[in-house]
Amino acid sequence: MGLQGTVGFASKILINNSSGILQGVLNLGTSENKLCFDLIEKRLTRPSCKKCIAPHLLQYSNVQGTESFREEIAKFLTEYARAPKALNPEHIVVMNGCCSIFAALSTVLFDPGDGYLIPTPYFGGVNPDMWLYGEVRPVHVPLDSKVSEAESCPFQLTVKKLEAALQNAMEQGIRVRALILINPHNPLGDIYPAHLLKECLDFAHRHKLHVIVDEIYMLSVYDDSTFTSVLSLNPPDPEKIHFMWGFSKDFVMCGMRVAALHTRNEEVRLALNQLASFHSCPGPVQYILSQLIADREWINKTFLPTNRRRLREACHILVDGLTSLGIPVLRSSAGLFVWADFRKFLVTQTFEAEMELWWKFIAEKLYISPGGAFYCCEPGWFRLVFSDSADKIHLGIQRLAMILQAYVSEATPLDDQGKVTLALDSVSTDSDSDSSDERTNSLEEISEESQ
Repeated sequence: MGLQGTVGFASKILINNSSGILQGVLNLGTSENKLCFDLIEKRLTRPSCKKCIAPHLLQYSNVQGTESFREEIAKFLTEYARAPKALNPEHIVVMNGCCSIFAALSTVLFDPGDGYLIPTPYFGGVNPDMWLYGEVRPVHVPLDSKVSEAESCPFQLTVKKLEAALQNAMEQGIRVRALILINPHNPLGDIYPAHLLKECLDFAHRHKLHVIVDEIYMLSVYDDSTFTSVLSLNPPDPEKIHFMWGFSKDFVMCGMRVAALHTRNEEVRLALNQLASFHSCPGPVQYILSQLIADREWINKTFLPTNRRRLREACHILVDGLTSLGIPVLRSSAGLFVWADFRKFLVTQTFEAEMELWWKFIAEKLYISPGGAFYCCEPGWFRLVFSDSADKIHLGIQRLAMILQAYVSEATPLDDQGKVTLALDSVSTDSDSDSSDERTNSLEEISEESQ
């Protein structure tokens, strides 16, 4: 079945669990924000949102998105992406999710067999999205946990790595047409600094590449880090920059399936409009979401501060628990997950050993995502989602401790002493909101240990 097929199979069972095969599985693998349903429910049941059943909303409308919805999205993105000037609603195309936008772009920007540069690890769903319609293939830019003299953190993207991957693709006869960036990053949970984004845009300009930027976690920054949207920059080739954002992550509604693409390229937009009829969103849904994002007072005073606080607190609980088990975690600033280092629990430093450990988790009804599902070049990394109740996170840590203790007794994982010591007695059901410096382990030390 292969790694992607195996993980995808398990994910589908979890989501569509009518078979009962995995009933009782604790899901810390699916990236959904379950922390703020109460806020969204209260806001979407206000009288203004109940006016969504009207004749003009139940009739055919512009497949690009209703004019009023695109106007609200343009205003919203102008403000929250800090665009230097007001975005044009005509540059926006609405579709039913970022997956659909990726799929549509694969047929518009590429020919079958073309490639796109993408740093690894990355959200593995990009691959089928880009392949299904366009038969476009990824060209990996491998990032790892080792920190060189020219780098400041693990898994750091550099233009040098982009150049090397592009050169390698050219030598293999692959025509690369675009660079895909996910910012904030999934699964790393970090944010590209402004200077790196500018360097990436300059790199793409030199090589005449399009740049597709997925910013679906744009508003899910939960610490004091500064997020820079590509829409806030002055790119050297504006018509080759294609930005996407959706409601699913930042507004706690993965089931709503609504996303927007911004592009200044008229040819691209017109081509996407032809495909939008297959991926359009219902008029009533567009109306409801227009009301939601137009309410800046609620967003700024209620939703965003509460969501960020809850994300931060949940992240602390998970990282504290992992730290108590001796599991290092990459410092993160955004998203709904952390990137954790389980390498010392692998019998051998291989992806086969990673999958063996993953199946142990599944067998004991704990679902977390292995690094191979994100095309990580190093085995032993896992993504764990924290955007759920504290009780579930605590239970996940306790279950993880039990599984690893049993697994260690069966195998001989690798570390400096050839042993693994789990601090199981320190697993707590209480979070410490004041230990942020201790709970986020710098992987600079981890990299030195693993060399």
